[in-house]
Order: sequence, then structure tokens, then C-alpha cells
Amino acid sequence: MYHLTRPTIVKAFARATSRSVPIAGAASLHTLPDLPYAYDALEPHISQEIMKLHHTKHHQTYVNGLNAAEEKYAATPDVKQRIGLQAALKFNGGGHINHTLFWKNLAPEGPSNKPTGALKEELEKGFGSIEAFKKTMNEKTAAIQGSGWGWLGYNPVTKKLEIVTTANQDPLLTHVPIIGIDVWEHAFYLQYKNVKPDYLTAIWNVINFEEAGKRYAAAAN
Repeated sequence: MYHLTRPTIVKAFARATSRSVPIAGAASLHTLPDLPYAYDALEPHISQEIMKLHHTKHHQTYVNGLNAAEEKYAATPDVKQRIGLQAALKFNGGGHINHTLFWKNLAPEGPSNKPTGALKEELEKGFGSIEAFKKTMNEKTAAIQGSGWGWLGYNPVTKKLEIVTTANQDPLLTHVPIIGIDVWEHAFYLQYKNVKPDYLTAIWNVINFEEAGKRYAAAAN
């Protein structure tokens, strides 16, 4: 198990979102980012009800928890108390990072839902075909026990795209996130009940491969 230190989490936020307001006694005040589309824009694949609850309730809770943990961290010089805040920083900070990435991972049905260019070529090279890639990612993501995230990430060591998973709200630190899929029940249960594979099949209709392509280009160059 690794511990997410305050400098690490601040660095991660600099990559995930720039929406922060300086406050006294803490590095920043994190805020809920706006969605780049309407709550009903991903229907019928992800319902308006899920999107609104997921964004305004669940993501907002992580933002609130992170701000509270960072303020407590900044307010105490006691090392033991700071160590005690690591779990809250990791969970809420990871939740904020992951969801900020996730909203941009999605887009209404259209041209952006199909991979093109260098990302398409690399996926076909690594997995054989786009459909084979989706199948493999769905299988590995569906196998997560409990809550977590499935990721397509760029490994800066191997210089390859790899499918990895993280538990709970742990942020992806070993790879550069290219595509992330939330498999916490709050992301799909109201619509798909306990049939996670149906959710994973449907979400590819609204995955924003245009955004993924930009992330891959930035990571690989």
C-alpha cells in the first residue's frame, strides 16, 4: 500500500484540473468542474438521473472531503496527525482527480466516439483490433472486486498502452491516464442494476476518443 503525500496530490491535481482558488492556510480550494455537456446528453447509454447525481452529489462529496482534509493538514504541524490524514487525502483526492478526468472521457454520440490517428494505430498494434481492445478492457474492468476504475494508460517506461485497474478511488499514478471507466455502483446501478457488463458495453457509445487521442499524443511525445 502506498501513501499519497500532500505534494504528490497537489502535483496530480495540476495535471487533472486547474480550477482552484488560493485560500489562507491551504494550498488551494478545489471546486466542482462544470460538465462539457448537458446531463441528458449521454442518453440512452447513461441516464440524465445518473449523470446529475454522479456529478452534483458524488463528485461534490469528494471535493468537499478533499478541501476539509487539506485544511486540516495545513492547520497542524503534528506529524502523527498529518499521517492520520493520508487516507482522507488519498480517497477524496483520488475521487476528485478520477472524476475530473472521467467527465472529459465522455461525449455525446458522434464522430468523437471513434478512435482515429495515432491512438487507433497503437490500439490495433497492441490489441489486434479496436473491438478486441474494448473486449479486453471490459473483461479486466468487470473483474474488479467491489468498487474501482478500469484504465487505458500510457506506460512511460515501456512506451506502450496498457490496461490496468485501481481499487476504490485510488488515482492512476503508474501510467498516464488515457481512458478511465468508473465502476462504482453509483455510476450505473440506477440504470443497469447489478449487470455491470451491460454498462461496460454501453459506455463505449459515449467514450470520447478525441480527448483520449489528445492525451495519448501528449503522453507519447
